[in-house]
Amino acid sequence: RLSARNWSRMLLLLLLMGSGQGPRQVGAGQTFEYLKREHSLSKPYQGVGTGSSSLWNLMGNAMVMTQYIRLTPDMQSKQGALWNRVPCFLRDWELQVHFKIHGQGKKNLHGDGLAIWYTKDRMQPGPVFGNMDKFVGLGVFVDTYPNEEKQQERVFPYISAMVNNGSLSYDHERDGRPTELGGCTAIVRNLHYDTFLVIRYVKRHLTIMMDIDGKHEWRDCIEVPGVRLPRGYYFGTSSITGDLS
Repeated sequence: RLSARNWSRMLLLLLLMGSGQGPRQVGAGQTFEYLKREHSLSKPYQGVGTGSSSLWNLMGNAMVMTQYIRLTPDMQSKQGALWNRVPCFLRDWELQVHFKIHGQGKKNLHGDGLAIWYTKDRMQPGPVFGNMDKFVGLGVFVDTYPNEEKQQERVFPYISAMVNNGSLSYDHERDGRPTELGGCTAIVRNLHYDTFLVIRYVKRHLTIMMDIDGKHEWRDCIEVPGVRLPRGYYFGTSSITGDLS
């Protein structure tokens, strides 16, 4: 029996919005950024997930450390999550995520990965990277293990996105292909430098970029127009470790 393990940790969850007070102009596209502290998470992490005043809830095997928040330990069949308690009512937003995935899985087999969410429901454990199936909203998946044995054109780890109205199931056997909006390969395991994702939703246009090469440069991953994400949903992240046989 072969166990595949991931040690997933979330170092920073930072939200920049397109409305608010005190603008900072960035770029030639007249885009303004505003830090929304009620949706942000940064060091030090003491007090996160504890007490009624915390803006975040922990679930499962998630644990707060001084320098990071560990979603899952390096053990098989574990899952954990971190959810914002405040719904987002802004029309346009940008989410910056700083994360690392480490593990000691044998023969380079590591499952299953982590997900970043903007969904109607929160704190609902389940089989989709530690969250419920048939969710309503957006899921961005960092999948570390190919379940579809015959696939050859896709290199893992792989980042993909899915928008769901609550009627669709995530197809694990096909690595979510039937419902994905797009994706890209992202070699993000056991790196010695920082890795980042940006998820941007502006004027119903979904853009996902990554900085995973240690060069401080953004690379395009997913760009999809015509995406409808209602206001009032919750941000969160979850992870699940595999148990391969």
